[in-house]
Amino acid sequence: MNYNRKFADLEKKAVKWWPKELEETVAAQSVIPKLLATQEQFINILKLSGKSPHQVFDVLQASEMPANLFLKHLVILADYGGELMKRLGREFKEVFAVDPATNRRAMQYIFRNRKETYAFEALPVSGLGNPKLEIDGVAIVKPVGLSPLYRDMIMILMHGATADVAHLAALEKCEIGMLLGDADAIDKYVREKYIHVSRITTGASANGLGQIAQTYVLNTLRGMLKKEYKIKRNGSIVLAGYDKGGGMPFDIVVEKNHKKVGVEVSFQVTTNSVIERKAGQAESRLNLMHEDGHWIAYVMDGAGNFQRSSAVSTICNFSDCTVAYSEAEIAVLAKFIQEKLNG
Repeated sequence: MNYNRKFADLEKKAVKWWPKELEETVAAQSVIPKLLATQEQFINILKLSGKSPHQVFDVLQASEMPANLFLKHLVILADYGGELMKRLGREFKEVFAVDPATNRRAMQYIFRNRKETYAFEALPVSGLGNPKLEIDGVAIVKPVGLSPLYRDMIMILMHGATADVAHLAALEKCEIGMLLGDADAIDKYVREKYIHVSRITTGASANGLGQIAQTYVLNTLRGMLKKEYKIKRNGSIVLAGYDKGGGMPFDIVVEKNHKKVGVEVSFQVTTNSVIERKAGQAESRLNLMHEDGHWIAYVMDGAGNFQRSSAVSTICNFSDCTVAYSEAEIAVLAKFIQEKLNG
């Protein structure tokens, strides 16, 4: 079996996005990967919703995007977080007056230079916030359909900036509704916002997501290899030509018969510089491991990593075994480990 794959061969095996069985765990750490994975769909819904302020509801339902996920996109764009949401819930009756025509609380806003009125269907409700709307980390991976409460919140987050009471509820950034009907403006606005958001949040969550990726590989290998294989997380291998104390670090070290395989795990949905650093070290690490009779393997996947084709190609060139992030691929890694450490 050819374990030393080229970039194109590895990409054919890649899953690119987090496996379904890990989505809840990942979402609890960060919702950004989920949002980035559905960004195109979100943008397309907005682009198709320019005829009327309510068209977005029909397009959203036709798209089959969960209402809680669509709402989370709007929350990110408007920077309208949990504390602001709670405040809106507490002060809702003071912010939005009753419309005599419907006898319901309503929002007066502007759409295409016309004054519009939206009568709330469910608001006010007690306990308004992320948990109630099911847009926090864990809940976001569980699809929720469009309901009156979601309709109300979508209208506020899309059109709140043009409401006559925007200043009373910090709705100034709830402005995406002003761009409906202008596809280019929507595209530019959403992508620029997400560049800013992902820069802030991805770095903070990268370490936690890396731990999730390592845990999955570690547990899968443990289930595939017999007990005589010593498997250590965040291990190190002492090498004659490596002068840093403690040995060369690896995400996972597998040992048997005094032979060792160092495994590096990288799963990046959004691109960052980590993969470039790993690529820069790949050749020297491989040479030092070979000099002492050991091997290096990489578990490499994620849409962000594959955007850095040059870096991934370099790692493939200086790796004894490179696999993607799935159970079938980790089985290939396990077979490689058995062949090398039993020889």
